[in-house]
Amino acid sequence: MSAGQAYAKLRDHLHHTQLLGGIQSTLYFDQNTAMPPASASWRGEQLALLALQLHERQTASEYTELLGQAEAESAGQASTEQQRNLHLLRRQWERQSRLDPALVGQLAQAQAQGYALWQQAKRDNDFSSFAPALKTLIALRLEQARQLAPVERDASGQGRSPWEILAQPFEPDISKEQLSRWLLPLRQDIPPLLEQALSIPQGCSEQWDLSDPSQETLCDQLLKDWGYSAERCHRARSPHPFSSTLGPDDFRITTRVVGGQPFSAFLATAHEWGHSLYEQGLPRTGDHWFPWPLGEATSMGVHESQSLFYENRLARSQALANRWHPRFAAALGNDVWGSPKAFWRDLNPIAPGLTRVEADEVSYGLHVLLRYELELALLEGGMPVEELPSAWNTGMKELLGIEPNTDREGCLQDVHWSEGLFGYFPSYALGHLISAQISETIEAQLGPIEALLESGEDAALGQWLQQQIYPLGRSVNAMELVEQITGRPLGHHPFIRYLQGKLERLGAD
Repeated sequence: MSAGQAYAKLRDHLHHTQLLGGIQSTLYFDQNTAMPPASASWRGEQLALLALQLHERQTASEYTELLGQAEAESAGQASTEQQRNLHLLRRQWERQSRLDPALVGQLAQAQAQGYALWQQAKRDNDFSSFAPALKTLIALRLEQARQLAPVERDASGQGRSPWEILAQPFEPDISKEQLSRWLLPLRQDIPPLLEQALSIPQGCSEQWDLSDPSQETLCDQLLKDWGYSAERCHRARSPHPFSSTLGPDDFRITTRVVGGQPFSAFLATAHEWGHSLYEQGLPRTGDHWFPWPLGEATSMGVHESQSLFYENRLARSQALANRWHPRFAAALGNDVWGSPKAFWRDLNPIAPGLTRVEADEVSYGLHVLLRYELELALLEGGMPVEELPSAWNTGMKELLGIEPNTDREGCLQDVHWSEGLFGYFPSYALGHLISAQISETIEAQLGPIEALLESGEDAALGQWLQQQIYPLGRSVNAMELVEQITGRPLGHHPFIRYLQGKLERLGAD
């Protein structure tokens, strides 16, 4: 069934909105990669202006009328895709129309300023210089939650909490009750695995590091092996690795080289490339996809499942370790490992660490649990911002048995709170759970992932994801996607099974 006139006009409106959004993403990418620090204030004004224009386009009376006309035009005869798009747009309109435009502008400026202050505070190891910006962001986000509360209800009609409201853009339909069911068991299941990891033999006994150019070369080789195209993609450097889509054929990723951590850039490249491949595979043709909501990512948890698949199931696999061992030895000019198995163990160190982005697969979930609990304390529990460093350190001691010596390696390590992205962190842990459950389905259909990689069939895994996961876009939420693909609700048991199996293989002779 062809789309009607109002639906076609609505598509044109969304196309121009996407153009503005692409400009906003381009400014953000520049802010994180090349912009000089002194430009932060001006960039904040630019981003605030764009945020206001985007908000206006999503709430203006002419858009409201156009959306209503498209809904009336489609009544009783809309395709499934049209119905879903109009539902998602109406849902977005309900949220946007509740927000005071002044708040939208204030948030954009506070985010830009918060990011700049966070960078300086992290360099100076001075949380007190960042605390006022964090207070402002918390206050603004709580006001945002208050304004959205009348239209934020779950499927049963119950109102959502402030944290749940702020989490909806990242993980639609998520609740604290679900997160408790999925994440809290990690408190009991992970510590015994960390204890088991103590018996894994050491990979390399020598101290070693790679030069910046050598790490860049290895990252380029990895991307080339996995289909990187300079026609559509670009890699840059930033303080915190991320992936960004600036347009239908403009995909960016960033990485960083960390002194003394020679696998960091390599694994970050694998991770961000997994994000980018998901974006590149989202449906962008046809009447009901781009620039419609259906052509967008399902959720950040699903997004993370794709990046973690490439980082952990592929880049950290034993099969790829066998393949990359000689390349790293050649880059170093010395085989400090002596065997592919030792190199694989070095690629998978399992031990509690201070930094989330450098954390191993086993301890990572506890890093996320800490941040989730601290967000709840800041947003809903009345914890003063000044207490965040001590609460962070106490939580690290309780969950991981270690404590940071500085705020730089503690509560200042992540960029997210500097931009007021509360509600984001649990998606990282959900990504691990989703990736594990999807991987079991892949292996049931294609065979063991390690065997496929040993046979050089990396592309077969990518093709499965392209056929099964990427095309779904926002036709479902994350929980529905998992049940549709795997045949069962999301749970934490596949993830624990995966970790147990990997630890056994890492510890075997």
